[in-house]
Formats: sequence, C-alpha cells, structure tokens
Amino acid sequence: MASRTAPFAPFEWMIAWRYLRARRAEGGVSTMTWISLIGITLAVFALIATLAVRAGFRAEFVDTIVGANAHVTVYEMGAMQPNGTVDRSIRDYTLRAAQIADAPGVTRVAPLVRGQVMASFMGSDAGMEVYGIAPEDLKGIPRIADPETAVGDIERFGEGIAIGSGIARSLGVQVGDRIRILSANGVRTPMGTSPRVNAYEVTYIFTAGRYDIDRTRAYLPLSEAQTYFNSEGAVHELEVMVTNPDDVEKYAPGILAAAGNTAYIWTWREQFSGFLSALDIEDNVMSVILSILVLIATMNIISGLIMLVKNKGRDIGILRTMGLSEGSILRVFFICGAFTGIIGTVLGVILGCLFALYVDQIFGMVNWMAGGDAWEPSIRGIYFLPARLELGDVLFAVCLSLGLSFIVTIFPARRAARMNPVEALRYE
Repeated sequence: MASRTAPFAPFEWMIAWRYLRARRAEGGVSTMTWISLIGITLAVFALIATLAVRAGFRAEFVDTIVGANAHVTVYEMGAMQPNGTVDRSIRDYTLRAAQIADAPGVTRVAPLVRGQVMASFMGSDAGMEVYGIAPEDLKGIPRIADPETAVGDIERFGEGIAIGSGIARSLGVQVGDRIRILSANGVRTPMGTSPRVNAYEVTYIFTAGRYDIDRTRAYLPLSEAQTYFNSEGAVHELEVMVTNPDDVEKYAPGILAAAGNTAYIWTWREQFSGFLSALDIEDNVMSVILSILVLIATMNIISGLIMLVKNKGRDIGILRTMGLSEGSILRVFFICGAFTGIIGTVLGVILGCLFALYVDQIFGMVNWMAGGDAWEPSIRGIYFLPARLELGDVLFAVCLSLGLSFIVTIFPARRAARMNPVEALRYE
C-alpha cells in the first residue's frame, strides 16, 4: 500500500509541518535551522543587491560613454609633409560627412577640431581639452545638451565657450564670466610659433555625468576652434552617431566604406575596451564569489536536518513500522529542508529588491553615517551609486538558492529514509 502512495501526499506535508513547528524541547526546529534560514536570506539579499548595483553601474557607465562621446570616430591616415610631420587633417570634411550620413544606421555626423589648452580665471588654472563643434551638432549630444543638468543657454553657444561643471568648480566661474585659454601651439610668426591667448565668455555649463568629462572637456564653435588651433578649412576628425550603439560593429563596415580609402575608424567599444573588460571581469568574479556565499549558507541546512533526524529517530522507527516507505520518509525530511531554503530565498528576494528600489535613500543614510561623501567620483567615474533591478538577475538568484537548497537537503533526507526501524527503536 505504501508503495502506491503518491509522492508528496498530504500526510507527508502534515508530518513535515508538525516537525517544523514543534518546540525545541520536542526535537523541532533547531538553532542550526534558524541559522540556515538567516544565512540563506542574507546570501540571496547580497546576491541580488550586488547584481542590481552591477547592472546599474554598467548601464550608467555605458550611457555616459555613448551619450557624450562619438559612437564611431573617423580619422584620416594622413600624408607625409616636407618637414617630416604627418598631416592627418580632413579638408573635404563637408563632402565626407554627407557621404557617411548616408551609410546605414548613421544618425548624425559632426566635424570636430580638438586641442589641449590651459584655462585661467582670477588666478585659478585648469587643463582643458577643447572640442570645436558646430552649434547644431552640440545640441545632438544627449549628455551635453541636457537642460535638467546644464546651466546657461545652449542657444548662446556660438557667442562664447561651453565648459564642464568640474572645470567651472575648479576655476570658480559662472555663466557670464570670461575665461582665458592659452595654447602653446598658437600664432605662427616668422620667428616661429608663439602661444595664443584668447578670452571667451562662458555661455553654457554642462554636466555629462562622468567625472573625467566634466573635469576636462570644453566646447568652442567650430569656426572659432579652427582659427584658434590653426586648422582653417580642415578638421581633425568626424564624430559619427549610430542608431544602436550596442551594435556599432554592425555599422562600422558601411561607415568605413563611405569614409573613403584613406580613412580609418575607431568605435567606442575599441576606445573604452579597457574599462569594459574590467567591468566584465569584475562581474564574473563577483558572481562566482556570491554564488559560493549562497552555497555556504545552504550547507547549514545539512547541519539542521541532521540534528532533526537525530531527534526524530524514534518517530522514524514508528512511522516505518506503521508502513511508511523509505520514499515517504525521504520526502518528509526533504520538505523540512526545502522549506527552509524557500522561506530564506523569498525573504532574501524581498530585501534585495527593496535595496535596489531604495538605493538612493539607503546610500544617503550611509553617507550621513560616514560623515561625508562615501562615493568618490574621481575614482569611480560617475557621481552616484546606481542600481538596476533586472528580472534575469532575480531569477538567477532564486534558481541558484533553491537549486542548492534542494540538492543539499537530499543527503540528510536519504540518511533518515535508510534508517533501520529496529535500530531506531532499540533503545526506546
């Protein structure tokens, strides 16, 4: 009769439930079981919280890259000059920009002039990388032309200079102030090249969301930058934006073909390959470490179940003599262990999701307790701790925790099932 009992029959659940809710004096839930429950809860919480922060950090970091930089940059191979230098200026940039704009997936092409300068204001100095760009092209850069984080009027960009918020703080300038910029490669004279010094009104201050960009980048109108950097009638590169930056490799061949035989390109993935590789390595290492943490937490289930089996030896002997099969005994104790894993996983998922949803408030409290800024933008690149809750990460944590909980439960449950009823009752 016992052999025909359906698996996980109601009486098996009833026995397991009675064992779980029995008082400690009756051999019920032991201290080790509570430790297992708390351990699994904290492990799953840590796994989900870390995966959420990892996903949020990657998404924010990549967004600051593709939102403030070219998805594809087109350069000229250049030609050797009589003086031994290589001229890589692009002189037919208007024609090339039009050709590249017709390539599949291209949304915008902007000619750029770049140069390094020193900026000064009221005795304060700061190094800057100046980008010469047309006003209409500047408006097409999402992280730069953001009215919510910017100060000033981008429509007045053609009348002065746009600088990052980090430069503005370093120099102590506001919109309307005039800053001086100095370039060592300036005015060409019969006696050689002398430094060029110009003064510009700050008309726009942007915050791109990346510390290194806001701390070093500035924009000048293209025509002014061409004059300032001795690049009249030419540009240094072409900035190309595509429909989907994640698929930039798909668009690269078409862009290169449209750019001409003397051009070469550099995608944003190639430019920031070091950062992206570091993120991938960190993601993999953290996933492995936290998975081991979940495994260690679930191993405590074995200790709790072994103690429960030992306390319930007399009950096991009686149940076996009443006709319960080894399978029924195994399932009873499997339910006891699995129930601990399920409850711990559910509590861990709740805590992890709450952390991801309220990470700003939690981190604000951490800052307050630390007595200052616990997040250093100059090291981490972005200004805040992001968290992005993704269904795949939650499912991974749930499947890992439940899978390990169910697997480790089988071993003590089998021990209980194979217990000899005669031996179990000998000393009772």
